[in-house]
Amino acid sequence: MKASFSDYLKSTPFYFLPHHLISGLVYKIARIQFAPVKNFTLKIYLSLHEVNMSEAIEENPYAYKTLNAFFTRALKPTARAIDKNDNTLACPVDGKVSQAQAIENGRVFQAKGQDYSLLELVGGISELAEPFNNSSFATIYLSPRDYHRIHMPVDGKLTDMVYMPGRLFSVAPHTVKTVPRLFARNERLVCRFETDHGPMIMILVGAVNVSAIDTVWSGAVTPPSKNKIIHTRYENVDISLKKAAEMGRFNLGSTVILLMNDKVSLDESIKHDEVVKLGQKLASYSP
Repeated sequence: MKASFSDYLKSTPFYFLPHHLISGLVYKIARIQFAPVKNFTLKIYLSLHEVNMSEAIEENPYAYKTLNAFFTRALKPTARAIDKNDNTLACPVDGKVSQAQAIENGRVFQAKGQDYSLLELVGGISELAEPFNNSSFATIYLSPRDYHRIHMPVDGKLTDMVYMPGRLFSVAPHTVKTVPRLFARNERLVCRFETDHGPMIMILVGAVNVSAIDTVWSGAVTPPSKNKIIHTRYENVDISLKKAAEMGRFNLGSTVILLMNDKVSLDESIKHDEVVKLGQKLASYSP
């Protein structure tokens, strides 16, 4: 769908806002344990976002010690049905499909009239981009009301993690339609896994108010410099995660981009603007 005047009106201020300063303030607010302050901000949050607490292990939102603990709440083990087929990839998050289609000659579709370079997305590292130049991808947007943990689509062994510095534009639909190369401009974490079916990359994209990204192997990603690319290889460390295991989490909402190799076919249900749930079938490997 083409961007409207309203989309541009809502997106333009993000060019001038101090993204990292705002997100740093949110980081501190989200970790306040003083109950009156924490409960007041949580009440405002719940009035703005319809959150289904019946799925959470702790259903009382005010029982969480901090806003961050509430944002990253765990689900009941029975809350999601996980596709267990070894030849499928499960959806890694709850959210809405922003785009899901083929990568054509190293270009990734963002919105009508806009695309961006796969090579730029993965930090200019050609060895990471090359296997996916003519494969497929799925971009899934997590809104503030969604479950914020990220899980593995398939069994995989971590081989590389790349921290990419950048802006923190909102990743809401109106900015996706209007901000050129949005996902290649925002701060992000590129995680490459080797699977039984070949390579797979999960990209955790930061956004305004997403004041931290965590992974299960490194905790909070806090690079010593926010101004340079940091490429970590895991050649001598065995970090293997099973399908549906947690691999990371966001504060508030953001976006996950999944790069799948050329053996993968997207499921027919994975279309633009479709609501998806963690564990549902996302794609299948070709025989």
